[in-house]
Amino acid sequence: MIIGIPKEIKTLENRVSMTPGAVDTLVRQGNELLVEVGAGLGSGLSDDEYIAAGAKMVTAAEAWGAQMVIKVKEPLPEEYQYLRKGLILFTYLHLAAAESLTHALLDSETIGIAYETVTLPDGSLPLLTPMSEVAGRMATQVGARYLEKSQGGRGVLLGGVPGVAPALVVVIGGGVVGTNAARIAMGMGARCMILDLSHKRLQYLDDIFQGRLITMASTEPNIRAAVKKADLVIGAVLVPGAKAPKLVTREMLSTMKEGSVIVDVAVDQGGCVETIHATTHDDPIYEVDGVVHYGVANMPGAVPRTSTFALVNQTLPYAMRIARDGVAALKNDPGLALGLNTFEGKLTCPAVGEAFGLESLTPEEALELL
Repeated sequence: MIIGIPKEIKTLENRVSMTPGAVDTLVRQGNELLVEVGAGLGSGLSDDEYIAAGAKMVTAAEAWGAQMVIKVKEPLPEEYQYLRKGLILFTYLHLAAAESLTHALLDSETIGIAYETVTLPDGSLPLLTPMSEVAGRMATQVGARYLEKSQGGRGVLLGGVPGVAPALVVVIGGGVVGTNAARIAMGMGARCMILDLSHKRLQYLDDIFQGRLITMASTEPNIRAAVKKADLVIGAVLVPGAKAPKLVTREMLSTMKEGSVIVDVAVDQGGCVETIHATTHDDPIYEVDGVVHYGVANMPGAVPRTSTFALVNQTLPYAMRIARDGVAALKNDPGLALGLNTFEGKLTCPAVGEAFGLESLTPEEALELL
């Protein structure tokens, strides 16, 4: 198969979808790799390394002209021109928060396979997990920074000092993002509360953190009470493939401390905070009712070296299967099939259909048409 690796064009997005080592593996499998000039530079990977791995360095248009394009982030409007029938696009899509992209993929009849909805038999999300780990750990670091007075925050040190209480970090959602955010928060000496709908998950978190973590059921009254006391709120809610529910309302915001900080990691799925909107690394924050909001939708792009290698570790085996078998690879792997979001003009992610009022098929129904 001819595989294209374009350079990411999202603001300050420095990740790349395949490392030279991964390119070498795909080339040895018999594939032709077209890598856009400079695609890996942001992650410290030179064109010469890709050439040595067997890639051909090309323009953006040439990379997008491949049979399968592997990316990190969703296509931006400038890239919609490259979408076409027969193209397999393998990347993060987050369509429930991207109506224009959804229509662009459907209108072009592109086969869109989304990293974030590929699922293992145990229900875990193997291609979302590595970036959730990075974003969760970063969320606490970022929050600590913006709590500094010079950054617009309350002027609170996350871990406090002897004689002065540490900050309270409230994490909404106890999944991969929330667990990693809590780990870093407690490692920095903060008090940490985590809210989740699953009592079983809260039992697990209480166990692994040996009772040092405050666990609460994720109910509206509990969220209201928690954010009122919080210095830092981290939104870590995930409904796979669907738009995030708005759990922190505008009215709750008025009860929060002036200079407190919200970091909503769920922003790429619309966010779980009513007042959040997507921001960029070069303009990451804004204030509402005296509360600092951080809404960068590609947080792991700030640490591209770590993020690129963590992502490729997980995506490469799937990319190899698709390169070998084409779309038939999805018929052979029900978990990979769940990654299918658009197929030849048909929406194949019911959660996205629900978000936008569009008719949809299940991936299985669409693949039966092959």
